[in-house]
Amino acid sequence: MKKAAPSRRSFLKKTSLLTAGITAGPYLLNSRPHNQLLLRPEPGPVLYSANDQVQLGLIGCGIQGIYDTRSALQVPGVKLTAVCDLYTGRLERATELWGEGLLLTRDYRELLARPDVDAVIVAVPDHWHKRITIEALKAGKAVYCEKPMVQKASDGHEIIAAQKASGKICQVGSQGMSSLGNEKAKQLYEAGAIGEVVMLDMYNDRYSSEGAWQYPIPPDANPDTVDFDTFLGTAPRVPYENVRFFRWRNYRDYGTGVAGDLFVHAFSTLHYILSSNGPVKALSTGGLRFWNDGRDVPDVTLTFYDFPKTATHAAFNAAFRVNFIAGGGGGGGFRLVGTEGSMEVGQSSVKLSRTRLDQDPGGYSMIAHTEANQEKMKAEWALMEPARRGEALGLGETVFEAPRDYKGAHYDHFYNFFDAIRGNRSVVQDPTFGLRAAGAALLANESYYRSEPVKWDPNAMKLL
Repeated sequence: MKKAAPSRRSFLKKTSLLTAGITAGPYLLNSRPHNQLLLRPEPGPVLYSANDQVQLGLIGCGIQGIYDTRSALQVPGVKLTAVCDLYTGRLERATELWGEGLLLTRDYRELLARPDVDAVIVAVPDHWHKRITIEALKAGKAVYCEKPMVQKASDGHEIIAAQKASGKICQVGSQGMSSLGNEKAKQLYEAGAIGEVVMLDMYNDRYSSEGAWQYPIPPDANPDTVDFDTFLGTAPRVPYENVRFFRWRNYRDYGTGVAGDLFVHAFSTLHYILSSNGPVKALSTGGLRFWNDGRDVPDVTLTFYDFPKTATHAAFNAAFRVNFIAGGGGGGGFRLVGTEGSMEVGQSSVKLSRTRLDQDPGGYSMIAHTEANQEKMKAEWALMEPARRGEALGLGETVFEAPRDYKGAHYDHFYNFFDAIRGNRSVVQDPTFGLRAAGAALLANESYYRSEPVKWDPNAMKLL
């Protein structure tokens, strides 16, 4: 494991190394407002033989399932053969999108029994993730399981055990994980670009009904077209209700709220960049401020996490904030702040800002001293000018951006998944990584509903 981020001096010495695989030659950061440098996309074409073609099954043909499948099918050598969903309208939509000849079923077990399915996308409500993922692995299928990997952190160990027993590839679908932005941010952090990490500031502001999960309900939805009893699964029995089926994210019985839908993405990125196992404590607050539509999860959430000192990072704090009624407009951000700079990390870009700690005495503090002492102190600070000039070489702002033909983080994640199936690499987000991201995110729910801080063992991956 790498040790905690090195000093500014080490970073300046390594700036020529930072461009390895990114640009043709070395560079130094400068004080110009924007110094844009292209990140290099995945090199080379995907090579595969006819025997290497991956036959894919989709379990859950909803919004995310469709986006997942579209990205997966961009990777050469991947063919969709089967689709499962509990609503017949989505099975009809699958035919519209991908043509005739697919197995269409409302029973995922029928899909798993098919010999023409090598891998599956599990894009179902959170409370079904564990069961279907484990059954798919036992059936000999590779699995791409949407985030969060589990609805309850305690369930994650069963998936880890099932993957190890099966020997099959299992990747968690936090799609930004394999992005160029994450890769560059990790490289910069390990080179000491921001010094020792001090805090993370993550926020997600939304101002639309769709952003608040009020998804449209189709006019033909009824007990004949929707298998509601199967949807409920292990959740409490309730009468048929379209809203619960089509807007399941709004209910604790089926989803994980903003923690499982949004926090988990940030934790995946954070853990990857810092090579971190996660936090040890969380404190959450918030409430249901606007979307009083029957949901039982908050639409405003603020959670604060404590990370311990490890071999790869200093002790630091993280602030996660989500607002589904942001009257100022939508937007989001992920900003790592260190002792010597900060990074704003996106899937296709990284903005690195490096500044010098202001230690020069100013008028505010000097006013309490005599004129004679003021002159002496100024003279002492002037002797330090050569050292400060050297430090200034690393100051300024640099923006790293992906090229225009970059296929995106979602494609990258599926490229990684299918390349791992072909035996060319390891997955970037295996079940252990997935549990650490989900477990950390779900601490927000534990704390919120208990109305108290909660503690977590990031190594053993369990609540304390």
